[in-house]
Amino acid sequence: MKDDPQRMQVRPRHAEGGYRQILRIAFPLILSTGSWSLQHFVDRMFLAWYSPAALAASTPAGILNFTLMSLFIGTAGYVSTFVAQYVGAGRDERIGPTIWQGLYVALVGTIIILLLIPLADPVFRLIGHDPEIRRYEVVYFRVLCLGAFPAIAASALSGFFSGRGETWPVMWANLLATAVNIVLDYLLIFGVGGFPEMGIGGAAIATNISMIAALLVYFGLMLRRDRDGRFHVIRGWRFDPALFSRILRFGLPSGVQFFVDLAGFTIFLLIVGRLGTASLAATNIAFNINTLAFMPMMGLGMAITILVGQHLGRENPRLAERCVTSGLRITLLYMGAVALLYVLAPGVFLAPYAWRAEAGSFDEIGRLATVLLRFVALYSLFDVLSIVYAAALKGAGDTRFVMLMMAGLSGGVLILPTYLAVERFRGGILAGWTIATAYVSLLGVAFYLRFRAGQWKDMRVIERQAPQSSQRSSRVSE
Repeated sequence: MKDDPQRMQVRPRHAEGGYRQILRIAFPLILSTGSWSLQHFVDRMFLAWYSPAALAASTPAGILNFTLMSLFIGTAGYVSTFVAQYVGAGRDERIGPTIWQGLYVALVGTIIILLLIPLADPVFRLIGHDPEIRRYEVVYFRVLCLGAFPAIAASALSGFFSGRGETWPVMWANLLATAVNIVLDYLLIFGVGGFPEMGIGGAAIATNISMIAALLVYFGLMLRRDRDGRFHVIRGWRFDPALFSRILRFGLPSGVQFFVDLAGFTIFLLIVGRLGTASLAATNIAFNINTLAFMPMMGLGMAITILVGQHLGRENPRLAERCVTSGLRITLLYMGAVALLYVLAPGVFLAPYAWRAEAGSFDEIGRLATVLLRFVALYSLFDVLSIVYAAALKGAGDTRFVMLMMAGLSGGVLILPTYLAVERFRGGILAGWTIATAYVSLLGVAFYLRFRAGQWKDMRVIERQAPQSSQRSSRVSE
């Protein structure tokens, strides 16, 4: 399709790189990320019904497991950027081999995660929780580790669809996983319908089976024989050392960035938790409320990564930049409205938490959470910059910069200053949240400046094409 600048100015919503293209790809991804939030909420709700100790154990054990796996989920999931660039370059035969290399990353990651199972007891003993909670933590962590392969492999297989802009299968697979998890959660936690009562172990088993269900959907849709001729999804199963090393070169920094991001906020929560129950509860509530608004932005960010990759594969950085601008406007409009509600109507978000609380027990937490939502409103606007521009940079392959910036600011601006402010200078929760807001804001500005510098326009994660392949790519883009 040839660009018509005048037409693009008149009808940006319908032009390539405009709002409609972004939303067409992003909408199923937004529903997918929303299903993750629903799954997490229901899982914790059932555990709260079963046992307060099981609920308390599920958070640290679940966070530790997911933080460790995020390194491999982020690495294997980066195959979607390779797929996007191969699609743009018109080299569909490289897509199948790319997905298989992602599965080999999942295999390596699974072996490493399984080797960590014996360390569960000493690690949680070191944390120092009550014996009953520690026992639940060990069980939950170990069972979740047994499900490492389907979780990591599903991230790789989803790239076959998302990288090509075919995001509806990703949504259906995640919705199926959520439904399976919710049903099995109820049956296995409480022992309903002839199933044994397994408590927190049943919750972990339900999570693992739900990921297996998603994995089977991806395999079933991808490994159709009619796809093999075009994408080599069956014949491309062999290990390709050169392609595998490229995926590690660009994907591993993406996995490390995912890991560092989760670890940074986990440590922040642990530090703030030392200030007392009200501070920890208010912080958790503020983060949970923010997560509900944050997930749609993640779906938009994934769409931006895909479209930037496809347009750079077509050697068209101008269209890639237009996609980023369109995505930024949509995200700012959405997050600006949510931030305004955080400030003007915080009670709307806090009411569900106060509903079942005993009279007077939520008052202090509610007042503190209202203040924290103002911090969330402020940093959410900068978080838009971080999500959109980091997604664009990763779509080009600038994952090393994203990783280094995330690691440097997480350690130097978030964790260390929060520790000093809270532990050494007794600054309190507002000091900690001021630091967290500064951290998110600096991340957004750093990624924006990197994007504006323009080095990403010349980056590619795929191999440079021979002249005849370039001609083919040119015909595809037209």
